[in-house]
Amino acid sequence: MSIGKVFHPGSSSNGSDDSPYSWSEKPFHPYTDRYKDAQLCQTTPNSIPARNIVCPVYVPHMPNETLPDIETLRAAKSFLFKHRGDKRPFFLAVGFQKPHIPLKYPRKYLEHHPLEKFDVPDNYKWSENVSYTAYNPWLDLRKRDDVKKLLLKFPFQKIPRDYAKLIIQSYYAAVTYIDDLIGLLLKQLAVYNIERFTSIVLISDHGWSLGEHGEWAKYSNFEVALRVPVIIAIPQVTFDPWIESTYTTKKFSLIQNSDCSPKLGCIQNRHQKKGYVISDAMIELVDIFPTIADLTNLPIPLCIDDKDYEYKYKSNSTSMSSNLCSEGVSFLPVIYATMYKKIIPWKKAVFGQYPRPGVIPTRNPNSDEPRLREITIMGYTIRTAEYRYTAWASFNSSIVKADWSAIIAEELYNHKLDSEENLNLCTLPEFSRIKNKLRKQLKNGWRKALPYRYKYGAGAETGGA
Repeated sequence: MSIGKVFHPGSSSNGSDDSPYSWSEKPFHPYTDRYKDAQLCQTTPNSIPARNIVCPVYVPHMPNETLPDIETLRAAKSFLFKHRGDKRPFFLAVGFQKPHIPLKYPRKYLEHHPLEKFDVPDNYKWSENVSYTAYNPWLDLRKRDDVKKLLLKFPFQKIPRDYAKLIIQSYYAAVTYIDDLIGLLLKQLAVYNIERFTSIVLISDHGWSLGEHGEWAKYSNFEVALRVPVIIAIPQVTFDPWIESTYTTKKFSLIQNSDCSPKLGCIQNRHQKKGYVISDAMIELVDIFPTIADLTNLPIPLCIDDKDYEYKYKSNSTSMSSNLCSEGVSFLPVIYATMYKKIIPWKKAVFGQYPRPGVIPTRNPNSDEPRLREITIMGYTIRTAEYRYTAWASFNSSIVKADWSAIIAEELYNHKLDSEENLNLCTLPEFSRIKNKLRKQLKNGWRKALPYRYKYGAGAETGGA
């Protein structure tokens, strides 16, 4: 069952949550979603309700005396209650919305985040040697009543520090609100005695700038907007390790390479903390689906190349299910290698992209959310263990293709020395070789960054590393 914001609403999910193809029960959406942008935010008890970005509320004063994410939690708990005695496996996808804007959350969560603990980021300014093409003017915030009142000059005048701190405080309060709801949902697994038999994957859909580079929101190729949390728990693998897992021994034969180095995309660095393990391996959101499928012993093969993809979906008359392939790969080998302290080949890089309608930020067309026909520049970015390189290339929207001979702007950041991506190294001669190498790797695409066996299909059906 799908509950809440799992598929993005609208055309990207055919207006249907991909139902009934993905779900055996009707997807659930909170009734109070309709009040998402209603005038419900009050800065003081006597102030006029407005459409603000900063929006702590008293839940009993809200429509239906609830909020969408509280409705989502209730629906998820109802699903678990309904199936509590059912021995069949289930898949429950729960999409909480916050901290999506507006930052509307129960006011009580401000108690955890007093304003004095916050300040704007050290890099609360645009870098001097980065093209304005990379800048997102956070138009969705500018539409909010409280930000409108600041009378900011478009596109570069910054939100005053005092109000910026209020936004950051509300973002953290909204995150704590969702942490609380997730905890209550996980508690239900314990109540029904199924937590030890349930795999859990916690992810977000994107990052969000909180003033870094003078930006807000998600519409960029910076690390802060692209990186997302991933937390995963698997029975008999990441916990209950004393139970012998036949799945582990039968499914995976991890290829260990003692000479492996980060340059080869290998997993080497691991951090173990009390109760959990952190892996430094790079994974992508496209890897989530094949990983979950792999967990159910129904692995999804890799789409070997674009022609292979077109053949399977356009030319072959057999059912789509028998021809399903993915542009992501299962990262179960990463998990097993991490748990058993093995070194295996893995991805050398991960990728992202974001479009722009022009070189200079504009309101119309919208620089943050241009329509396809308005896109004239595409920003492609590659992240390796040490660097992020971004190329803003001329883009032909009619054929949906970039012109790599017409690169408008470039960025290069060394994450070993500059994790906040403040110093663009592209113009420095001593980094030209690295820049050219990463540009070639970016142009070659994600398939060339995969381990050898994945590139040519071997292991894609078996889940091998």
